[in-house]
Amino acid sequence: MSCDPTIPFNDLPALPPERELETPRVLKQCIRSRTVLAELEQSANFLPNKSLLINVMPLLEAQASSEIENIVTTKDKLFRSSLLEQAPDPATKEALNYREALREGFQQLRARPLCTTTAERVCSVIKGKPMTVRSFPGTALANAATGEVMYTPPEGEDLLRDKLANWERFINQPTELDPLVVMAVAHYQFEAIHPFADGNGRTGRVLNLLQLVQDGLLSLPILYHSRGIIRRKADYYRNLRAVTFQENWEDWILYALEVVEESARWTNEKIRAIRELRSRLKTDLKAGLPKIYSAELLDVLLGMPYCRIGDLVDAGIAKRQAAAGYLKQLVDVGILTEEKVGREKLFIHNDYLRLLLSENA
Repeated sequence: MSCDPTIPFNDLPALPPERELETPRVLKQCIRSRTVLAELEQSANFLPNKSLLINVMPLLEAQASSEIENIVTTKDKLFRSSLLEQAPDPATKEALNYREALREGFQQLRARPLCTTTAERVCSVIKGKPMTVRSFPGTALANAATGEVMYTPPEGEDLLRDKLANWERFINQPTELDPLVVMAVAHYQFEAIHPFADGNGRTGRVLNLLQLVQDGLLSLPILYHSRGIIRRKADYYRNLRAVTFQENWEDWILYALEVVEESARWTNEKIRAIRELRSRLKTDLKAGLPKIYSAELLDVLLGMPYCRIGDLVDAGIAKRQAAAGYLKQLVDVGILTEEKVGREKLFIHNDYLRLLLSENA
């Protein structure tokens, strides 16, 4: 395929590609990636309340996905800002929006399969304003350092919507292709269409996670997917370009599947560490504070590394005065530490915070 990067790629071929996608190398990697995803799903199921992962894993994913776009915040800022009412800085706000977009997209799967409407809604939440398919020309992707145009996506709203309709059919119609191969091919196509003025990369990565759920590979969008991309960020862009300019689908698909495997393996180990921490915490509470121990209290302490008095009240554990007393007892025995932030009292579960902030699984 020959493509001038300065000319809109209106001839972007429709899906599926007219070449063999499931090469022997790809099929072998599919098996490895599917195996680790299955282990991740099983590991999550071993948690008494796996819904707590929806609180923390999407925040890790949000921070990493935003970092890919050079929107830099920290995990600690995200955890704090997700609880505090004070306005976060712009980078943290965008990352929090990513988490909300992932949650909303997950909820929308109950009503409809992945489609252009889903993508528009996800992008709108990420950007914090209504985002629809581009209707204006002049969009080009350039090297940030040199200004050299690297790729110019298709132009014209009708054309973009036609290509998105083809993308929808590809991800939703029955196929003999492995779902992970479909995800990899669909992600390339979405990024090549580049339907929005901004937010395409983050929207595409949310759609990847939603596709894993839609295809039954995960029950919750808990894969820390963007971590693997960050670790091989140059490969991400190089392999996308190799599809556009050389029709090199195999290397792109292998890369995408390898990232899934690496990300699932890391997420799986992190969940195992959370399970071990929960077990230790349960033992410590039963031994040291048996009068306040409950499964609901455990869930609050592991829902986020920070909590407030109101979180115990909202969970129905105790009324406000008693809840404050519970948290004071947890501080006294060293499970939590207390910090005043503005008008709020934050109670920090330091062991959990260190576990989540650590790059080690």
